[in-house]
Amino acid sequence: MPRPTSDVHACEAHAPDADLDDLHARLAAARLPEAETVHRAAPARRRWDQGVPLADLVDVVNYWRTEYNWRLFEERLNRIGQFRTTIDGLGIHFLHRRSPRTGATPLLLTHGWPDSVARFIDVVDELADPKDADAPAFHVVVPSLPGFGYSDKPTATGWGTERIAAAWVELMGRLGYHRFAAHGGDWGGNITTVLGGRFPAHVLGIHTLFAEGPPGLTTDGLTAVERRWAEETHHFWRHRAAYAKQQATRPQTIGYFLVDSPVGLLAWILDKFAEWSDTEDSPFETISRDRILDNVTLYWLTRTGASAARIYCESHNSLDPELRVDVPTAVTMYPRDIEKCPRPWAQERFRQIVRWTVPERGGHFPSLEVPEYFVEDLQEGLAAVLTAAR
Repeated sequence: MPRPTSDVHACEAHAPDADLDDLHARLAAARLPEAETVHRAAPARRRWDQGVPLADLVDVVNYWRTEYNWRLFEERLNRIGQFRTTIDGLGIHFLHRRSPRTGATPLLLTHGWPDSVARFIDVVDELADPKDADAPAFHVVVPSLPGFGYSDKPTATGWGTERIAAAWVELMGRLGYHRFAAHGGDWGGNITTVLGGRFPAHVLGIHTLFAEGPPGLTTDGLTAVERRWAEETHHFWRHRAAYAKQQATRPQTIGYFLVDSPVGLLAWILDKFAEWSDTEDSPFETISRDRILDNVTLYWLTRTGASAARIYCESHNSLDPELRVDVPTAVTMYPRDIEKCPRPWAQERFRQIVRWTVPERGGHFPSLEVPEYFVEDLQEGLAAVLTAAR
């Protein structure tokens, strides 16, 4: 079994008590606006038309201040195994769970925004040591993106998705994993695409929730469902993507608000968990308050609201139109995700799709919304990928 090089160091998470006391004091002193003016007679998505409803936010803030226990999340991270290394001058944090199984495959999982390594916290153990003896097992590596969580914040421009993908190859090599599989959604899906396209000598194959085809493709020949997907994605970017435009153009400005106000940070992130999850009203129908607060508190304690937003400034709309992925690829399009690409479009970029899945349930955060299904789908998708890679 490979061992980390001397450039990789174990670490543990433990926030100072003073930082948690400061968080609780800020929550208690929060100044809130009046309630939204949209219809609120019954639970429904309409309640969120102007953003996070006041009553919902007050409920979560009170829970965050009086009941939520950050130390439990720290313990989870420490049990999985946390490490740091410096790549290209930047400190990178990552989780690393080795499988006890002989012949396990190295697997890189990359998160996106507005999440973090918390996206995968509930699935790492099952991927590394599955209960089903016939399921594939993986040595799981989950890095924090630059500027996210416990990774360092870049002090200059240049840390876009292409550079991050190259850093991930270096990271896996330092762990002794010179050939590996990769998975991602959101920015993680973009980075996974770059990994498969730029580094086929290192990447056995990929599983992605983000299969963006090259630009300029026609809708001719698409099915009715595929046309609807294309229309919904266009509508999303035209009418529901103000957050991305803000972070792509003025991340520093919004960063003051995200780093100074825990309530503002919570609302900014909770809004996306609500809008992008497969629920009828609240994200808490499928994702626990604790898990969302694990994610938000990680942003808060590491002061990464601004630095995380900069990935949009670095890489928004930057996926190379000419990039093609020839390694085996498995694609899963969850029904309530914010972008769903028609398969004929995806095939123009991903030229060896070995599995294409459209589940009945799930949104943008399936590892948190439907973790059991997510693990099974990822295992089956990567099994198909690894078979094709032999």
